[in-house]
Amino acid sequence: MHIIWILIIGLVAGLIARFIYPAPYNPSGFIMTILLGISGAFVATWLGQTIGWYRLDQGAGLLGATAGSVIVLYVWHLLVGRNAYGAGSSGRRWL
Repeated sequence: MHIIWILIIGLVAGLIARFIYPAPYNPSGFIMTILLGISGAFVATWLGQTIGWYRLDQGAGLLGATAGSVIVLYVWHLLVGRNAYGAGSSGRRWL
């Protein structure tokens, strides 16, 4: 039952993050949205434990997972966004 709860929280956090930070080349699909939310929860938990907001035995909740998912989408945008449609560093399009 714990795994199902993680998937549900990941899905909700991923959907909210995609709504907050929309972009045409965001990862799409059901599985990618769940993975986005789960990775956001990991990022939020790690940051929260590093800063001191969470103890080592605590994890991020829905709000933290959503904030972490927005961070993951921002990094995704920086890494993949420019090259999503074939634009290289020179700005030329390769089709």
